[in-house]
Amino acid sequence: MSPAKRTVAARVPVQRQPARRTPTRTGLFRVAGILGAAAGVAAAGIAAGVAAERAVVRRSKSKPGDRYATEPFGELPFDESCTVSTADGTDIHVELVGPLPGPERPTLVFVHGFCLDMGTFHFQRQVLTELGEDRMVFYDQPGHGRSGRLESGEYQLQALGETLRSVIDRTAPTGPLVLVGHSMGGMTIMAFAERYPELFAERVVGTVLMATSGGLVAETKFGLPTIVARAGAPLLPVVDNATRLTGSVIDRARRASANLAWLLTRRYGFGTSTPSPALVSYVEKMNSRTSTETVARYLRTIYTHARYPVLAALRESPTLVIVGERDMITPVTHSEEIVRWLPDAEYVKVPDSGHVVMLEHADEVNDALLDFLDRLPGRERD
Repeated sequence: MSPAKRTVAARVPVQRQPARRTPTRTGLFRVAGILGAAAGVAAAGIAAGVAAERAVVRRSKSKPGDRYATEPFGELPFDESCTVSTADGTDIHVELVGPLPGPERPTLVFVHGFCLDMGTFHFQRQVLTELGEDRMVFYDQPGHGRSGRLESGEYQLQALGETLRSVIDRTAPTGPLVLVGHSMGGMTIMAFAERYPELFAERVVGTVLMATSGGLVAETKFGLPTIVARAGAPLLPVVDNATRLTGSVIDRARRASANLAWLLTRRYGFGTSTPSPALVSYVEKMNSRTSTETVARYLRTIYTHARYPVLAALRESPTLVIVGERDMITPVTHSEEIVRWLPDAEYVKVPDSGHVVMLEHADEVNDALLDFLDRLPGRERD
């Protein structure tokens, strides 16, 4: 098979940052105090601007002809659900859809991204369910959706890779697999490949990476890891501890400033200037359900993610890379770098689309996904 590939830019050189001196204990507390004061000022500013934000949101949401105004987001049926317990004791919520596959037909496993949940793949799940041909596995990552939270410590991508393995062992212990990951879900697949490269030669017959990155995350202009990078990686434990002390307060502020959250979701999650208000609300709802504590405990592992070399394991089977042309979280350059490491990958760049490309431009993504799947072993059409 010779998959089509669209424009691929040359690799962007990495600009090395000068080494930072490790802050003293006094310095850490001083910065923590500054961060706390800044949070207070930001909260005051949010409160002062709520009236104006509410007016903007009201105008945006009142536009007629919203394609998804009656879409049953978060309400898609499933054939079976289960709870998978990970090695660290976290309970993972899993939903299975579709018939049991034959010995040659792959099971499709979907892995969502940061501050989202399995509903990320609403439209892909919808169209594949209507076709009724594939066994699909969806699950909420630790600390997200209906899954449990880690009892202590920080979340690690290596552990997310192990969680993916636990889900596979429980729901599809044998037979071929297709792995589909969005954003942090794609990073999870890379961590899985780092730990189990042999499975990509033995069982994984296809991989789909949507709006994700193999590294360089700290260089993303608008991503959360960049904010942390500016304070210095050594400050992460302070930020984490401070968040645990005030997380519930911050979460209440987040809910109170829902209009601002809606506007930010529209600005940074979508590429088109006039996205569906219902779709923006759906993504914002997934964001808001992810606690501030969970967000803080994921930052280090995302910030330090660097796994381009492990992409070599994915060369054993076809790969589809999809990205929104206006993605501000994991920009096009990140997908182009993935394709540089996987020169045989199929590359689809969706115009006028942002980070949640599979929701914002579902038709284009579904067409690319179905075409890719139909060319995989066990799914070829006559």
